[in-house]
Amino acid sequence: MLRRLLVVLVPLLVALFAALGGPLAANIAQRETQTVYLDRLADADRFAALADEALRRNRTAALQAEITRYAQVYGIAVAIYDPNGQPVPGLVSQPGFDPGIRGVRDGLATALAGYRSDHIPTVWPWQRTSMVVAEPVGRDSGVIAVVVTVSPTDRLRSTVLLRWGELAALGVLPFLLAVLAGGQLARWVLRPVRDLDRATVAIAAGRLDARALTVTGPPELRRLAGSFNTMVDTVVRTLRRQRSFAADASHQLRNPLASLRLAVDNLADYVQPAGQELHGVAVAEVEEMGHVVDNMLALTAIASTTLVRTRQLVAPILAVHAGRWRQFAADGGMALAVEVPDDRLATYVPADPLGNLLDELVGNACRLSGGSTVLVRATAEDEEVVLSVRDDGGGLSEAERATAGNRYWRGAAHAAVPGTGLGLAICREVVDGWGGRLTLHEAEPHGLEVRIALPAANGRPDQDLTARK
Repeated sequence: MLRRLLVVLVPLLVALFAALGGPLAANIAQRETQTVYLDRLADADRFAALADEALRRNRTAALQAEITRYAQVYGIAVAIYDPNGQPVPGLVSQPGFDPGIRGVRDGLATALAGYRSDHIPTVWPWQRTSMVVAEPVGRDSGVIAVVVTVSPTDRLRSTVLLRWGELAALGVLPFLLAVLAGGQLARWVLRPVRDLDRATVAIAAGRLDARALTVTGPPELRRLAGSFNTMVDTVVRTLRRQRSFAADASHQLRNPLASLRLAVDNLADYVQPAGQELHGVAVAEVEEMGHVVDNMLALTAIASTTLVRTRQLVAPILAVHAGRWRQFAADGGMALAVEVPDDRLATYVPADPLGNLLDELVGNACRLSGGSTVLVRATAEDEEVVLSVRDDGGGLSEAERATAGNRYWRGAAHAAVPGTGLGLAICREVVDGWGGRLTLHEAEPHGLEVRIALPAANGRPDQDLTARK
C-alpha cells in the first residue's frame, strides 16, 4: 500500500516542482537573453555613433578598421546598410556576415523607419539561431544608415544550460526532502491500517488474542483501531460464552443421564409385559440423549479449534481413525476402505479435530446410507487437499443435497433413525472456519459423496508458516 501511495505522491511532487521550476527556467533564459541583447545593443549604438560621423564626413576608413577588428576579436558580424537597404561597400565585416540570416530583414525595416527593435526573442538552448540587433543611424526621417550586428548564441545557450543545471541541482535537495517527508507521512498514516490488516489476518487464522495497535497514526484511524479491538473483544467473549455453555451443559447432563439410564435399566424386571414396548422406547430415548450429549461435547471441541502454524500430514490422521471407522462400518453391516495415494498430502488443520470431524461423517454414512461400502479417500487438487467420504447407498436428491447442511435437517428416509440433525451443519461451519469447503455430491453409480476441501500445506513436515512467508 505504501508503494502504491508513493506512486501517486511522487508524480504529484514532480508536477509541483515542474510547475515551480518551469517559470523559473523561462525567466533565467529571458534574463540571460536580455543581458546579452543589452550588451550587443550598446555595441551597435557605439557603431551607430561612429557611422554617423564617418558617413557625414565621408571618412569611412577608421570605421571599416573598427568593424574588422571587432569581428575578429568578438566573432560578431557587423554591417552598415544605406537608406535603400543595401550594404555600404567596405563597411561589412568579412567573412562572416550573412544577410540572409533570419531577423536581418525585419530588423532592418524597423530601423529604417527610425525605430529600435525593443523586443528580442528569447534564446532557448535547443535553438541554433543568431541574435540580430539593428540600430538606426540618425532618427525619424533623418535615418542615413542602419548598423546591423549578427551575434552567435553558442555561449548564451551554454550559459542558459548552466543556469538551468544549477537550478536543477538546487531543486534536487528540496525534492528529495519532500519525497522523504511524504514517505514518512504516508507511513504514519498507513501504520494503523497495516496494524488492522495484521490483526485481521491473525484473527482469521485463529489467534483471537491478536489486537491492532492504537498508539500511532491519525486520530481517526486510532479510533477505528480502538473500535475494532472493542468489537473483537465482544465477539471473543460471546464465542467463549457460547462454547462454555455448550460444553458445560453437555458435561453437566452426563451424570443425570447416566443415573437415568441406570434407573431405567433397573426397572426392566418390574415392567409388566404390556409395558415392555414402552420400556424399550424409554431405553432408546435415553441412549439417544447420551449420544446427543457426546456429540455436543465432541463438536464443541472441534468448533473451538482453528488452523495451526505447523504442517499436519493427512495419512497418519486417517490411519489412526481407520480402526474406529471399521467398527462403525461393521456395526452397520458395511465394509470400509481408506485410500491415500500420496502420503505427502498435508494441511494445517489439527489432527484430532480433523479426525473427529471425519468420525462424524463416516458414522453418518454407516448409520444412514443403507449401502454396503464406505470409501474414505484423500487426494490433492490444485492448492487443496480433498478428503471425501463416499458410500454406495440410496444417496440424496439434488434438492435434499442443497438443504442437507442446514441445522436440524432430517431426510424423509431417516426420520425414524436416531439423530439430531446438527452434525453435518456443525461440520460445515467448522470447515468454513478452517478456510475450507464442505460439499455434497452424487456418487456414481449411486450413493452420496461428502467432500472436504482444505488449504494444502506445501513443504517439509512441521514447517512453521512464518518461515514460508
